[in-house]
Amino acid sequence: MRVSRIQAEENRQKVIDVASQLFREHGFDGIGLKDLMKGAGLTQGAFYKQFASKDDLSAQAASRALESTLNRWKVAAEENPQDPLEEVLALYLSMEHLAKRMDGCPVAALGSDAARQGGGLKAAFEAGITEQLEMLGGWIGDNHRNEFSGRAMVILSTMVGAMILARAVNDTELAREFLDTAADHVRAVVAAKASGARRTSVRKQRRK
Repeated sequence: MRVSRIQAEENRQKVIDVASQLFREHGFDGIGLKDLMKGAGLTQGAFYKQFASKDDLSAQAASRALESTLNRWKVAAEENPQDPLEEVLALYLSMEHLAKRMDGCPVAALGSDAARQGGGLKAAFEAGITEQLEMLGGWIGDNHRNEFSGRAMVILSTMVGAMILARAVNDTELAREFLDTAADHVRAVVAAKASGARRTSVRKQRRK
């Protein structure tokens, strides 16, 4: 039976969604096409009608996973517009995020895998990471690229690194300490900048 164009596109989107989760759970090289397609409820033979290669699917799945993460950040930020970063810290550096790898941040779940993949996949990660940096930079008042390259990069690196370390250990309390300590460090970084800005403002006023 011939599949309609609409159904074919729905199938394609379903494969991308499922792959975005299964790759985060198993790694790009930890699961084959047969199991990916089985997870989407389709046969392996249908794969090459939808994608040029597994690398093609990997790049699209990574983009989908990064988009999902950014959407979660936006929703969390909307819950506390006065302090959006605090909401994202609570979301990201949580034991719930630690446990739900297949639905979590692909940078933490697949960053080391991406380093061993091709340029198309790295391009997808680069685009998503840049958006994360821009979002973080906007929340902390670093709106120019040369500025968010500093604090926003430190914040994102701290968040991702803490999640990777927390998932690498068996000790639940140690994992929690990694996450809590990272959150405290991010808050300190933001507070230090705010304090410095206040001191600069006071000095300028005194000069007038």
